[in-house]
Amino acid sequence: MKSWNSSVANSNSSNVLSSIFYLTGIPGYEEAHCWISIPFCLLYLIGIVGNSTILHIIRIDPSLHEPMYYFLAMLSLTDMGMSLSTLPTVLRIFWFNANEITFDAYVIQMFFIHSLSLMESAVLLAMAFDRYVAICNPLMYAVILTPRRIINTGVILLLRSTTLLPPLLVCLLWYPFCGSHVLSHSFCLQQDLIRLACADTTFNAVYGLTLVILFWGVDSIGIIMSYIFILRSVLRIASREERLKALNTCASHICAVFILYVPMIGLSMVHHFAKHSSPLVHILMANIYLLVPPVLNPIIYSVKTKQIRRGIFQILAPQRLLSTFK
Repeated sequence: MKSWNSSVANSNSSNVLSSIFYLTGIPGYEEAHCWISIPFCLLYLIGIVGNSTILHIIRIDPSLHEPMYYFLAMLSLTDMGMSLSTLPTVLRIFWFNANEITFDAYVIQMFFIHSLSLMESAVLLAMAFDRYVAICNPLMYAVILTPRRIINTGVILLLRSTTLLPPLLVCLLWYPFCGSHVLSHSFCLQQDLIRLACADTTFNAVYGLTLVILFWGVDSIGIIMSYIFILRSVLRIASREERLKALNTCASHICAVFILYVPMIGLSMVHHFAKHSSPLVHILMANIYLLVPPVLNPIIYSVKTKQIRRGIFQILAPQRLLSTFK
């Protein structure tokens, strides 16, 4: 009887342990994690404060209640969600060396990271369509992009980014993780967990690739096609100043597209073609992919968009600097 109880206890202990994974900070620099946390904290602070400021300005300024700024608000919400979803595990590791995470918590964070990433790509596609209509068919702009259609678009993008991910994550429940439970990053990525599974992961690989093609592929093609039509329309404008003015309205969006897609492509290349490279390369690319867009997007839109810049100056010095924008 005692032996049976002992075997049950060992079995339960094994099940508990099997549900725990270990995130990784910066390998080889564990003693410097407190110092390394400083730039991470600054990046998170800039991203959260910057996107919150843009949302606040759009909310209080009636002149910004237009389709372009509604889509910008969606982008800021997505960026802020990305920062908030990765912040807890990253700072726990750097501040407290608490790298344990349960399987359930890992899957939840993974869902938010991947769904928000897909959502950001979809919002950039919607913003490209907004610029296409504004430049190629300005007389129909208010008719095509009505508030109701913008709300419906936001709901569709949200459903599109979240409804197809659960099958990919549910499959993880059936995979045994009988080997190492040490992960490569300080946050949860599906590619990082799946490599630890002691089973055939063909479904996840094929399904994940299908999602990438359906989402990232379609979105990128849509953005490229939008700008082909935009360039064709702009080149027909006789005045050079008007051409530059039209292209300048797209500058912030083009920067946001590059900021998202270049690190994403770089991370994918590292995962597929540099599997045996230094762990620091993988960690650097993953952090750039998740941290840089939320930080740079509000900065770019604040610098390039006069209305957003004016709103920031109104918050900082309402009376003294408002006159410079009149």
